[in-house]
Formats: sequence, structure tokens, C-alpha cells
Amino acid sequence: MTPPPDCPGCRELQRQVDMFRLISDHIYNGAMVTNARGYVTHFNKPYGEFLGLDPEAQIGRHCTEVVENTRMHIVARTGRPEINHSQRIRGQNMVVQRIPIYQDGRVIAVFGQVMFKDIRDVGKLASRLSMLESQVRLYEQELMSLRAIRYTIESIMGTSQAIGDLKAEAQKAAASLAPVLIAGESGTGKELFAQAIHHASPRRMQPFVRINCAAIPRDLLESELFGYERGAFTGGKTDGKPGKFELADGGTVFLDEIGDLPWEMQPKLLRVLEEKEFERVGGTRVIRSDFRLMAASNQNLERMVGEKRFRRDLFYRLNVFSLAIPPLRERRPDILTIGRHLVQRMAAEAGMPEVGIAPPAEAALLRYDWPGNVRELSNVLERALATLEGDTIALEDLPFHLRAPRAAGQPPPASLREHQRSSEKEALRRALREAGHNKARAARLLGIHRTLLYKKMRRYGLPLKPAAPPGDGGGRSRA
Repeated sequence: MTPPPDCPGCRELQRQVDMFRLISDHIYNGAMVTNARGYVTHFNKPYGEFLGLDPEAQIGRHCTEVVENTRMHIVARTGRPEINHSQRIRGQNMVVQRIPIYQDGRVIAVFGQVMFKDIRDVGKLASRLSMLESQVRLYEQELMSLRAIRYTIESIMGTSQAIGDLKAEAQKAAASLAPVLIAGESGTGKELFAQAIHHASPRRMQPFVRINCAAIPRDLLESELFGYERGAFTGGKTDGKPGKFELADGGTVFLDEIGDLPWEMQPKLLRVLEEKEFERVGGTRVIRSDFRLMAASNQNLERMVGEKRFRRDLFYRLNVFSLAIPPLRERRPDILTIGRHLVQRMAAEAGMPEVGIAPPAEAALLRYDWPGNVRELSNVLERALATLEGDTIALEDLPFHLRAPRAAGQPPPASLREHQRSSEKEALRRALREAGHNKARAARLLGIHRTLLYKKMRRYGLPLKPAAPPGDGGGRSRA
């Protein structure tokens, strides 16, 4: 309707009405306005397209004649808004809002909006929310171990040539996106180096997602790495769960103890490394993730490749940047440097005054071979601080096996850990003998899972197959 040319006020009113209609038609989702009696006064084009109706033809009709299951007239009567309610429209459960509009204390209109005109939008939002919830949980876990993520290359203690070379190599690795393989005995600080490389890289502000391949049961490892969809298996979350690779998008995945990765999982990991895409367990949607992989192992992967226990192609794909951390006994100049640093840090965390180490105690620390490496050194010093009286760790504050001097050529006394390993190895041998080398039965005798039995047999070098008796043509062994 065109206002008379001599009516400036009418023209301004028409301009405002046209602007309101233009704004309404540009709202992405369906919108409708009714008066206080439930009759439609405005109906935008997106809502008309969704319902297959002419928007202009709906003006003046009661809302119940236009939209099924509507409650606009009820909100007009009660004056109570309904936010994010469900409404079934054309066979789909939609999310809607109904907001009463007041003037002078009474309802004069109700604004209604369909929040999602395509139900798939709800699914996409739910998927994003699930991802965000998992990331929040991950960040909460990371905050609990904040000390670990603060490691930088500069915080790696050591004055030996070996450590200096490793730190230089770590700096080079940090500037690259190539995979990193870190080798070293247990307790040498493999994860420390992985954290330091991530912290020095351009991805430092993105997630650092770590997973211990030896700590997760074989049948759950795939779902942990790749995630799973709703209904993929009994006991899973009803809305599914993203995996570690999905959560690490833009950041770093650190696979510790990768030598324990099951054989059947290795080609799947290789494909993900090469394609940077995967599917959740029970899903069909291809997910892409821009992650950087770092891995660590205390096993000799090259030897495992020769023994057909680790895929050669996966080993070469991982071994682009290689860091081999020597044990503490091979870099004795670092023992006191690391020991003093640990004592200072632990004392500060415990609120103690500055603590030193007496020369006889330092000499004992230098004499010891540290089979548990830095982790064992840390445990010894933590125990000494816990019982310390004074401000200096004396020789008497150290465990007995460190205090006792040894004659030249005399092997160090066995530690409690070594006694435990010896006893465990003998228990494995005895159970296998009693079970006739049947692994399942031996595992039941020991009260452990068969997967753990295989792992411990490999750790102690026990043969996976029984030795054939003399003259035997090679009968098949029982698994």
C-alpha cells in the first residue's frame, strides 16, 4: 500500500513496516507473530518455505489453523515464555521459542521462532556439544597434571653432551610437523621430551593428547583412538564419544609404549597417519583431524620388526625424527644436576626451606647405577625429604642399598624391584609349566588377563612357544 504523497507520517510508518518485514524475511529460521488472541499478524518467508505455505495468506488466521501443535495462543493467555521447547511439525521434532510481548503490563503479541528448520541441524549441534564436552573433560584432566604440560626444552636438566645433543635435536623436531619416535628405558623422561617438543612447536596452544597403549585393554583401544558412534557396542555412551585423534585436531597425539600396540591395530594407525582421516567405531562418516603424532617405547622396535611383532612400514613412518634417551648410568654427570634440581623443586612444593645434599650422599648417588633412571632417583629423593630432619640430605637418609659401598667389580645389591621382577618371572615359568604352556589356563592360574600374560612373557624374554622335545617333529603348541 502506497501512502498519500501529502502524508509524511504515513510514509514513515510504511517505511518502518517494510523494514520490519524485510528483517523478518531475512531471519534464517521460521518466525511468526500472533496477537493476544492467537491470530497471525506476521509470518516470514522461511517459515512459509518450510511449511509449503503462502506467508501473506496466513495473516489473520488463527495460529492453530496454520501450525500443528502450536502453543502460541496458550503463551498469549498465560504470559509465560517457553524457551527451547520441543514441537512436532511435519513429522519432525523441532526446537522452538515462544516469547510473550508486553505493553503497559499486558500481553499484546507473541513472537514464535523455530530454532532449527532442518532437524539435521540439531544432530550437528549435538555432535559439536559432545565434542566440546569431551574436550572440556580432557582439559580438566590436563589441568590436574599442569606440571607435565609446563615442560619446556629449557627445563630438561642435564649437562652431559648426550643431553645437549638431544635438546638440539628436539628443537629441530619442534619446528617440523613430522612424526617423532622417542626411545629409552623406563623412567628416562620420554614423555618429558614429548611435552617439551609440543610446547616449543607452533601447536603449543592446541591439545596435547596422550594415551598409554599398554594400559588400555586390546578390545577397547580402537574405540579410545578413533571414538565410537551411538549404539556401537553395549555399555558405550548413548550419544557416542570422540576418540583421541579427533580430540587432538590441531594439536599433538602422544602414543606411549607404542611397542605394545596390538598387531591388528598397527595397519589402522598407519592409514590414519598417512591419510589423517578415519571413521568412528560403528560409524560411516569420515572424520579428518590435523594432528601431529609422537610416540615412545622402552622396547627395541627394530628388533621387534625383525621378530615380526611390529610392522616395518609403520616403524619407518614413525621413525622420521628419532630421539634415543640414554639411561642415567650412561650419563653420570647428569645425576647430581638432576638430583639437585629435583630436591629444590620438591622442597619448594612442600613449603620447606632450601635443602642441600651432603657430599657423602652425592657420592652414593653417583656410585649407583639407577636401573629405574630419573623416576627412581626422584622416588629416592622424595622419600629422603619426607623423613628429613634438618636442611641437608645426609648419607643416612638414603636407602640402604645406596649407602653400602661396593668393592671394585662387585655388582650392586639387588633392589626390591629386582627381587620382585625375579619372583614374577619365576611365577610365570611355574604357571606355564603347570598349564602345559596353555596361555589361557596359565593366565587363570595367575589371576590375570591373557593379554597381560603375553606382555609379561615378552618383557622377561620367556618363549611364547614351548621348546620341542628331542626327536619331536614339531607338534603344534596350545595357545
